[in-house]
Amino acid sequence: MTSPRAATRPYVGRWWDTIDDGRVQCNLCPRHCRMNEGQRGFCFVRMNTGGQLILDTYGRSSGFCVDPIEKKPLNHFLPGTSVLSFGTAGCNLGCKFCQNWDISKSRETDTLADAASPGAIADTAVGAGATSVAFTYNDPVIFAEYAIDVAAACHERGVRTVAVTAGYIEAEPRPEFFAAMDAVNVDLKGFTEEFYRTVTGAELEVVKDTLRHLATTDTWLEITTLLIPGRNDSDAEIAAMCEWVVSELGPDVPHHFSAFHPDHRMRDVERTPELTLRRALQHARDAGERYAYTGNIHDKDGDTTYCAGCQSPLIVRDWYRMVDFHVTPDGTCPICGAAVPGVFDPAGPGDFGPRRIPLRIAPR
Repeated sequence: MTSPRAATRPYVGRWWDTIDDGRVQCNLCPRHCRMNEGQRGFCFVRMNTGGQLILDTYGRSSGFCVDPIEKKPLNHFLPGTSVLSFGTAGCNLGCKFCQNWDISKSRETDTLADAASPGAIADTAVGAGATSVAFTYNDPVIFAEYAIDVAAACHERGVRTVAVTAGYIEAEPRPEFFAAMDAVNVDLKGFTEEFYRTVTGAELEVVKDTLRHLATTDTWLEITTLLIPGRNDSDAEIAAMCEWVVSELGPDVPHHFSAFHPDHRMRDVERTPELTLRRALQHARDAGERYAYTGNIHDKDGDTTYCAGCQSPLIVRDWYRMVDFHVTPDGTCPICGAAVPGVFDPAGPGDFGPRRIPLRIAPR
């Protein structure tokens, strides 16, 4: 089996035009960066070279690691299995609270640790026993061409693919990018345009459009919201967000509320109190979200998947370790027979546990 393209450089990207003044305009995300010769876009990895848009990080990564799928976080997608995770460099958002800023804000693309073709990544996943490959650490939207090619190579080998993304992508490339993914976790970073504009440098409505699109596809969708004290954690904002999720996406989309810790340009903000996450959990349940979770804290209730019909605990977790699993092979509750939404292996859950295994891939 061969990969769709070799990881050759320079790689000419897609979704761009040459405009009247000779600049190159990138059409991948709503920023529509316009670049003179030698200039890079906001994401820093898409650039004008010789009048063409070049993706400078095609075939290069900031590192590879085998993780539990629950770390993405995905709680309803092949529970207990392992995922080969990797990212590149750069980002098309400017989040002041970024907790992977050393990767997403990197301007040192020539120091990326590993180089690998799509086929090499897929082969490594198979060799490591990983059920899926995750595009994560920085936003895969900005290396969409590379991610799509890796996904094709993975699917040839029976390996599934996961995107962890902020969902900041234009309407034209959106369907093709997400069609390459078996599961997606979208960071819904807040629920006001002011928060998005002042804290992330992006637009909320674009992310809403991405979520609406995903809700109409077969790609499994989960959402994560990092709650930041005094920024996006008010009762009114959380309640409005949860009500929108239920009305626009449906009650079965899992929603993870995660704790912030001081980082990047928001080191003066306190950690998220556990009470805030439990309050968000209650808002989600009150709004009708059937599968709400807490993250970055040790919270048994917030880690557990409950049956929407009889409230029996179906999947009990301790951090990233599965303690109990009671979903039937046909994806239902064994007590009341209610369907449990998600992607479950009829053979049962995996047993990878909370391990983290760094890997290196030899370039080829």
